[in-house]
Amino acid sequence: MARRLTKDRLELLVIQPTPFCNLDCDYCYLPERASTARMSEGILRRTFEQVLASRFVRESFTVVWHAGEPLVMPVAFYEAALRLIQQANVHRLRIDHSFQTNGTLLNPEWCEFIARHRVRVGVSVDGPAFLHDARRKTRSGKGTHARVRRGIRRLQERAIEFHVITVLTRAALDHPDELFRFYVESGIRRVGFNIEEVEGVNLSSSLDAKDSEARFRAFLARFRDLVDSSDTPLEVRELHGLRRFIAGGARFLDHSQENTPMRILSVDWKGDFTTFSPELLGLRSDVYGNFTLGNMGRDELDSVMDMPKFQRLAEDVEAGIAHCRQRCSYFGICGGGSPSNKLAEHGSFRSTETLHCRLTRKAVADVVLDGMEAVLGIARLDPAPSGD
Repeated sequence: MARRLTKDRLELLVIQPTPFCNLDCDYCYLPERASTARMSEGILRRTFEQVLASRFVRESFTVVWHAGEPLVMPVAFYEAALRLIQQANVHRLRIDHSFQTNGTLLNPEWCEFIARHRVRVGVSVDGPAFLHDARRKTRSGKGTHARVRRGIRRLQERAIEFHVITVLTRAALDHPDELFRFYVESGIRRVGFNIEEVEGVNLSSSLDAKDSEARFRAFLARFRDLVDSSDTPLEVRELHGLRRFIAGGARFLDHSQENTPMRILSVDWKGDFTTFSPELLGLRSDVYGNFTLGNMGRDELDSVMDMPKFQRLAEDVEAGIAHCRQRCSYFGICGGGSPSNKLAEHGSFRSTETLHCRLTRKAVADVVLDGMEAVLGIARLDPAPSGD
C-alpha cells in the first residue's frame, strides 16, 4: 500500500540566520558562505508571524537553524528568536528547534542554552582526523578535528544528546573499521552518513566514478557487520531507519519530504523563501532562474501556491516523480528523489536517477535487505533493472 505524504502541511521550517560559515569545507554546497550578513529581528518576527498564521501549519513542526554555521550568531539572537516564536504561537503548538553545527564553536555558554531549551543538536564530523582534516578545514587551510572533538566532549559533559553527520568521500569508503572505531571510542551513539553530493555550488564529487557504487556497498556491508557484532550500541540512520521502515509494515512512499510542496519551507537571512529541497535557496538555474517564491517582509505566504512560478516548479517536480515511479523498482522506499540533486546532476527536475539515489537509496536498501535475509537464511531475488 502506498503512503501519500499530506501536501500543504509544514514539517520543517529551515531558517538561515546568516549564510556565513567559519569553515571552508571543500565539498560545501552553500553559495554565499563567506558573507557575514545577518537576519534582522524584524524579518525573524515577520517569518514566525506568517508561518504560524498560515494554512500550512496544522500541528507541530521543527525549526532547523542551518544554511550556514548557526553558532556564529550570538546566543542572545536565539534567546530573542525563541521569545518571538512563543509570542506568535497563539495556538501553543509544539515547536522543536534543531542546530546542525560544525561543532568548533561549542562552548559552555552554548551548552547551557542547548540544555535549557532542549535544542536538538547534530554535529558534523567526518571520522578520525586523517579523514576529517582532509576536507573540513578553516579558511586558512588548517584542520578542525581537535576543535570538533572538544565541542563533542562539552556536550557529553553536560549529558546533552546529539547525533553526528559524516560525509562519505571516496577516501572514506576504504576505512569502515577506522570510522567505526572512532565513533565507539568517542562515545558517539548515533550517526548518519551523507555522501559527497553534486549539489548547489559543489559541481563535482569524488564518488562520481564507475566503481563508486560497488565500493559504497562494500563499505556499508562491512559497517553493518561491525555494528551488528558489537556490544557497544551505535544507531546508524541509514541502516536502522530502513529496518524500522520494513518492520513497520513497509507502507511504501509515493512522495518524499523534499519533493512534496510546503513540507519544507526555507527562509534566508533576507526573508526570501522557497520550498522543496532547502539547498535550492540562493541558487540560480538556466532553466528556472532563481527559486525565490517571495519575501516574508513583502509577500503573503498563503498565496505562494497560486504563483505561476511555484506552479511551474511543482509541475516539473511532479513530472520527475512520475518518471521515477514508472522506471524504478526502488521507488516505494524513496518516493521520487531529491529535486536539488536532480537539478544539479541533470539540469532539470524532470529527471530520474542521481548519484544520491543510487548510493543512499538503492545501495542502502540492498545492503540492509541482504543482511536481514542472511539472518533469516533466505535468498532474495534481485529487483528488476531500473532507471535510465
